[in-house]
Amino acid sequence: MSIAGIPVLHNHINNKPVAAVSADGEAQLLAVTSPHTGETIAHVPLSTSKDVDAAVEAATEAQAGWSRLTLKARAAYLLRLYTAIQAHADELVALIVREHGKTHTEAQGDLSKGLETLEYAIGLPQLAQGHVQMVSGGVQCRDERAAVGVVAGIVPFNFPFMVPFWTLPLALGMGNTYVLKPSEKVPMTMTRVAEIAASVLPPGVLNIVHGDRTAAIALTEHPGVHAVTFVGTSAVAEQVHRRGVAAGKRVLALGGAKNHLVALPDCDVELTAQDVVNSFTGCAGQRCMAASVLLVVGEQPELLRRIVAKAQALVPASEGPGAMGPVIDTVALERIEAAISHAADKDGADVLLDGRANSAFAACRKEKGGFWIGPTVLCHKAASDQALQQEIFGPVLSVLQCDSFDAALAVENGSEYGNAACVYTSSGAHAEYFAQRFGAAMVGVNIGVPVPREPFSFGGVKRSKFGPNDITGDGAIEFFSVRRKITTKWAAPTEKSWMN
Repeated sequence: MSIAGIPVLHNHINNKPVAAVSADGEAQLLAVTSPHTGETIAHVPLSTSKDVDAAVEAATEAQAGWSRLTLKARAAYLLRLYTAIQAHADELVALIVREHGKTHTEAQGDLSKGLETLEYAIGLPQLAQGHVQMVSGGVQCRDERAAVGVVAGIVPFNFPFMVPFWTLPLALGMGNTYVLKPSEKVPMTMTRVAEIAASVLPPGVLNIVHGDRTAAIALTEHPGVHAVTFVGTSAVAEQVHRRGVAAGKRVLALGGAKNHLVALPDCDVELTAQDVVNSFTGCAGQRCMAASVLLVVGEQPELLRRIVAKAQALVPASEGPGAMGPVIDTVALERIEAAISHAADKDGADVLLDGRANSAFAACRKEKGGFWIGPTVLCHKAASDQALQQEIFGPVLSVLQCDSFDAALAVENGSEYGNAACVYTSSGAHAEYFAQRFGAAMVGVNIGVPVPREPFSFGGVKRSKFGPNDITGDGAIEFFSVRRKITTKWAAPTEKSWMN
């Protein structure tokens, strides 16, 4: 179905496209816009509780049979899913570029990082083995993992493939069935994944319901959903966690971040400058592990000069050296511009590089439309400045000079968030000093985007995470399963056999 040649997306239930409904018949549609041009590239339905009911019903019907399969049999399905997705990799990368605005290289990374979690899940027969032990004379204990039930996943726009695949493979591998609500801003990638998966997975195992807040709330509170995962802002993550827990569900909700990088006087200036720029401008700053704050210990004018020069050299493009893509929509663009203005006009920060005035990005916005803004570097005078405290979620770096190691740590420790932190240094002793004192849960040494790779798990602390466990790795195995403990004792045989 299409409107004026623009496709209308459907929900995906029981391996089939299903039109969303409303009380009046057809569901309301929302335009999906291209970040590059602002043009409408698809229409996504705003599903209602009736659509959620249908998806959960399908997942419930499929769950009993799916969970009765052996772990090895489910892993075999996941291996076939991996192969099918790999066969469509170029198509999926192109979709990510089109609907999100990532560069081609970033879109390839989005896909490959999601596939890493799928690879990890394929190994669940070895990773999720139970334990057996004779605990006393004639008494044996063992444990095994059972499925939780139906899992709902609610994901943001910033990684159309990777973030859904943080949870989907592990949830399925542990015997759960899954209902996903993709972001209404980037619904095309996972819709295509569902179409690909339909040739591999049994009906009802993976279902997709499109929509906005209404669909998310319906999933969170649905009595047929047993566990909920969410990734988004901290304010919404806290609400999802509260609603889900009140409804008696397992809930793991990841929130926002304000990630701090600390540059020590002994840092490698060239390595640090390049890595800082990669961190705060990659994916146009729209990632929860992006650099937000650079704490410079002592005066380091050459480091700042190189950071500004490297950021200024970036160009608005989807591929090629130095390419940086647009932000997701006009709301994001206006929020970022307002944050820069507040820092300069209200807090008195020095604007070392102003993305609003970048001629190449401004020309691209004028010629193509879309939501382009160049990198911005702000130099602050006080740790209390708004841009140093609030998540901006764009290509903006806030710099603050600190007099000592402990002064830098005090700023980082004082953040309400606890996702990532990094120290740049040439000293192992200095690196360990910071690694043991950072308040964030994911720490880098000379790595400005310290995302743990499997088998290590992803998750923050403080207001960056609500709920138990991490969302990948062994923490996710625990979250998506129930430990069943079985203790057995048999009476001694009363007759001798021929073997006695």
